[in-house]
Amino acid sequence: PPGDTAGCTFCHTSPEERCSTCHQRHQFNPAVARKSEQCKTCHWGKDHRDWEAYDISIHGTVYQVNKWDPTQFDMSKKLADADYVGPTCQYCHMRGGHHNVQRLSTVYTSMGMSNADRGAPLWKEKRDTWVSVCDDCHSPRFARENLQAMDEACKDAGLKYTETFKVAENLMLDGMGEPMPKDLAPDWSGQHIWSLKIGAYHDGPGYGGAQGQSGEFRMSNCSDIERICFESVGYWMTYIFKGMAHGSWNDATYCDGSFGMDRWLVKAKAASEQARRFTALEKKAGINWVPSEFWRKGDYLDQLSGMKIVKEFPGKTIFDLCPEPGWLDTH
Repeated sequence: PPGDTAGCTFCHTSPEERCSTCHQRHQFNPAVARKSEQCKTCHWGKDHRDWEAYDISIHGTVYQVNKWDPTQFDMSKKLADADYVGPTCQYCHMRGGHHNVQRLSTVYTSMGMSNADRGAPLWKEKRDTWVSVCDDCHSPRFARENLQAMDEACKDAGLKYTETFKVAENLMLDGMGEPMPKDLAPDWSGQHIWSLKIGAYHDGPGYGGAQGQSGEFRMSNCSDIERICFESVGYWMTYIFKGMAHGSWNDATYCDGSFGMDRWLVKAKAASEQARRFTALEKKAGINWVPSEFWRKGDYLDQLSGMKIVKEFPGKTIFDLCPEPGWLDTH
């Protein structure tokens, strides 16, 4: 709904379209755009915790205590000529003034949410580029050791992520995921597909939808265990990735990173156990449980794009309505 997505669109439309997102419309000053706080407007929060990870890292601390001293941080100089006492966001990600921010980041993989082999040859160029940036202040060995530490942390997170999803998957396949997709309002695309069916990861008729079709992470109108899975990978796994990438060990461990994934894995297991116990009791007592009507419709759900498609274009999904591939990316 427009009210829900108002905050999203401020960030997800402006950076691609206008210079003033970073350079500020009423103060078009490169010196302002070179300060780390300029990135904070968009790059912070639960599922993209860049600012927080940087701010409480040793690099962020060096910046915060020295940023008022022009001898330590001379923002009037071009980035290519910068000689800062510590790195800003721009110094590393826009090195030399290069505006393609992702060019100077390591294996991205959906903000760290994919189980990728980060040491694979595919990523060698990006990793070497990362090391070359760190090499401005540190030794290449130091940079590669930190990359390896991040790899290991992400690998551990991937194990927890896989196990958490497996618990929910088994519950779904055993017919105990509640509510089942057919009892829900459609997702944003007008489909009735299990919210954790992501492409080939959970393919087959047991998950709803045709082969190769993807569901969409739901934040509402889904079972508690599905929400737990979403938060585990969408929040805590990104905390680990962003924390390790920025040198924020607290984010990667205590601040809901690794420890958060531990807690959510326990929550997923507990939710699964409870559902299985309830199912056994209902079966023994002869109870035929039917999901409540509020899963199907409601004032809020009626505002979702999926409900609109089902009502106005019966039998269609948002993908059927796209005039050409890629249309959704720009509309």
